[in-house]
Amino acid sequence: MNTNDKPKTLLHAVKFFSDYENCRKFMVKARWADGTVHCPTCNSDHVAYLANAKVWKCYGKHEHAKFSLKVGTIFEDSPIPLEKWLPTVWFLVNCKNGISSYELSRALGVTQKTAWFMLHRVRLAMRSAGIGRMFGEVEVDETFIGGKARNMHAEKREKEIKGRGAIGKAAVLGFLRRGGEVRAQVVPNRKKHTLETMVRNHVAPNSAVYTDALPSYEDLDNEYIHQVVDHAVEYVKGRIHTNGLENFWSLLKRHLSGTYVAVEPFHLSRYLDEQVFRFNNRATKDNPLTDADRFDLALRNIVGKRVTYRELTGKEGETATA
Repeated sequence: MNTNDKPKTLLHAVKFFSDYENCRKFMVKARWADGTVHCPTCNSDHVAYLANAKVWKCYGKHEHAKFSLKVGTIFEDSPIPLEKWLPTVWFLVNCKNGISSYELSRALGVTQKTAWFMLHRVRLAMRSAGIGRMFGEVEVDETFIGGKARNMHAEKREKEIKGRGAIGKAAVLGFLRRGGEVRAQVVPNRKKHTLETMVRNHVAPNSAVYTDALPSYEDLDNEYIHQVVDHAVEYVKGRIHTNGLENFWSLLKRHLSGTYVAVEPFHLSRYLDEQVFRFNNRATKDNPLTDADRFDLALRNIVGKRVTYRELTGKEGETATA
């Protein structure tokens, strides 16, 4: 795609994507690098564009011969036009502290329920499974996400404490390869088997692993160059520390409490995906990414991903409408 065809700022993006033809050309280039549209059902390029209906028709012999640019993406089956979807992607990937569904609903002129659904679909495109296991120097640390017990109603506080122990919060485990990416994942607990299994899944053997003094990490010495910093004594011991991850936790918690106020544990993983995406694709001296670059990265991940309103809420028969 020609650099001149890409919006570079939020103002430019809103103006650019207000024209459907710009959306169409941009999406074609984002989905098919060579600019040739392929049928999402049979992958044939023997298709014709029906301008009045804004869809393509495939001449292959199968059902669903007509398809739009949304088919096979996070936008599928949405009545919301691309003129609103694409600015929403731009908003979420580039707003440092995220954007609430109430704010987005006012900006787009849709209901809050629709805006909430849209944002969760975009978060799905921001999800990254990570490529392979980390190596080199890796910080491993855990934190808890959730409301403060002193702010809860007495009945809810008692229920939380009985249901999830004294902490009453969701546990999150993080990995940071120094000079590289961060990963974060909700875990059921901080027991030794859980954390050791996660470390083995994400970190290559013989890597340098830095943790705090939590006993659950004790047996990592057998497979890794495991070094510990005891936070009861000190936070830094030469290169042995978890300050990189502590910085990420600080950003994450400010992002959650400042913009989203309260996040249900069931949805927490998607909010983690959002913050991990922005952290890993932030501008640095070695990698000066722009807002347009982050937008392109997210759009590359819209294909083959789908989440329905029913999956998000577990409620039968409800749909999000504008």
